[in-house]
Amino acid sequence: MEMVTSWEREGIQKERRATITKILKLRFGDIDASLEAIIPALLQLSPDEYMDSLLQADREKLLSRFQR
Repeated sequence: MEMVTSWEREGIQKERRATITKILKLRFGDIDASLEAIIPALLQLSPDEYMDSLLQADREKLLSRFQR
């Protein structure tokens, strides 16, 4: 079993956040506070799940699904 260090976990989270942010910017332009607020929820999903959501759902569906 391969162990992942805290540094590696942090790097993975930064890369995932950057990917999510990039897709949100490409789809919706500037990221406002509403979109920024759903990023932590998206980070909790697997890459397949967040990619499907980001690429298929419109802004309103994303916000309604992931807003707390």
